[in-house]
Amino acid sequence: MIQSLFIGGLGFWEIFLIVLVVLLLFGAKKIPELMKGIGKGVRSFKDGMNGLDEEEKKDKKEE
Repeated sequence: MIQSLFIGGLGFWEIFLIVLVVLLLFGAKKIPELMKGIGKGVRSFKDGMNGLDEEEKKDKKEE
């Protein structure tokens, strides 16, 4: 019996197929730019969430 190697029940061939499709769709030169954009988006989201937490702390201190 073959067990899944990756989280979510995805095996080697499924991951390989996903990577292949991404390469075909975006091309090898566009992938670093795509990852850079995703990284900036995640960073912005985290900063926004931290900003909300800081605002909640300020509101509780004022009360």
